Amino acid sequence: MNAQFSPLSLGTDKLSTLLLRYALPSIIAQVSTSLYNIVDSIFIGQGVGPMAIAGLALTMPMMNLTAAFGAMVGAGSAALTSIRLGQGNKSAAEHILGNVVILNVIMGLALSALGLYFLDDLLYFFGASEHTIGYAREFMRVILYGNVITHLYLGLNNMLRVSGYPQKAMLLMIVSVVVNLILCPIFIFVFDWGIAGSAWATVIGQSVPLVLQIIHFTSKKDIFLRFRHGAFRIKSEIVRGIISIGMAPFMIQSCACIVTIIVNNTLVKYGGDLQIGAYGIANRVAFLFTMVVLGLSQGMQPIVGYNYGAKKFDRVKKILFMTIAWGTATTTLGFVICEFFPEYVVRLFVSEDGSGSATQLIEATVHGMRILLLMFPIVGFAILVGNFFQFIGKAKRAIILSMSRQMLFIVPLLLTLPRFWGTDGVWYAIPIADAAAVLLAAILLTYQLRHLGSDKQI
Repeated sequence: MNAQFSPLSLGTDKLSTLLLRYALPSIIAQVSTSLYNIVDSIFIGQGVGPMAIAGLALTMPMMNLTAAFGAMVGAGSAALTSIRLGQGNKSAAEHILGNVVILNVIMGLALSALGLYFLDDLLYFFGASEHTIGYAREFMRVILYGNVITHLYLGLNNMLRVSGYPQKAMLLMIVSVVVNLILCPIFIFVFDWGIAGSAWATVIGQSVPLVLQIIHFTSKKDIFLRFRHGAFRIKSEIVRGIISIGMAPFMIQSCACIVTIIVNNTLVKYGGDLQIGAYGIANRVAFLFTMVVLGLSQGMQPIVGYNYGAKKFDRVKKILFMTIAWGTATTTLGFVICEFFPEYVVRLFVSEDGSGSATQLIEATVHGMRILLLMFPIVGFAILVGNFFQFIGKAKRAIILSMSRQMLFIVPLLLTLPRFWGTDGVWYAIPIADAAAVLLAAILLTYQLRHLGSDKQI
């Protein structure tokens, strides 16, 4: 293993250097993933049509739901592995790796079977109409066929990153992106596979790096963590630890699924199918900047986890504040671009073709995007604080923060504001909830930092 990335350096090296070293690969990987989602949407919008964009947006609840289970295993195992490495327990970390594989296979197969069996019922529940369900069905069938691949790919990439190979994790995500971007236009424009072509490109794009991940963890070379024969047995204490820590991101994704269902159904009720497409575009653009923050968060994770496990609490605080500063700068940049230049952004997805639907989609997206991102400069703070609680094993506080934003703030606003403001009520609900979530995050963080080191470690 390259000494430059030895876990031992996490407790001694300069924090800004460590954050840059670990976050930059994660940022590049996360942004690349977000960019190929955006480019896929552009190919679908330009090659299939505005209504296909709405159909793609309808798949977000199901994508969030499957991602929720993947995030539970991926984030929980990554945080637990970082802490075990900080405690010097390599054997426990390798058993976590084996359990990650088993859990992802089980969940991937179960979710595929259930999703395919109830697909149409779920899509109608998510807000589909006769005009959009065909597109959503085509896309999700293919994604569900490859669900096990997706779970394993993302789960193993998390383990690769926290075991000391952030650059390799980044490169494998870029491989996925490049394969997807090459295949997507071929499948859509040459093979004329429509929206299903985008889904096939996604699954194939994830299969290639998965093979490379398996080669890495089975290699006989000097790597820090590898697959051990005895590690592929479910251990209840490991599963409990993974689920306990991973419950926070699971709840975040699950609540995001509920929120998106309410948003879709409310937008259809007050504005029609194209409003769903507008929300889908605005969400993907905002997600690009959010992924940078998540990349910073992933870079912070092994540093926080190791130093927390090693009881170096001053370093834990310093890296947290440094990451918050960088994250706030990122979301502020996104705010400026989307508030002052939204037309240029939206026209990447939809071009004026003389059809009324294209014009309506452009206008609705520009209007909604400006509202959606009103509080975006402070969103990074709430994201990073919630992840910080998760990284130090304080799952309950992470869950409280995520659940409050989604269920206590957003859902009541979504059920109330549209009755008075129509579709604008849907758009305004998000930034109002963001402001409330940031205030709660500040209160919980202040309390945690005052007691850092005096509470029990996991």
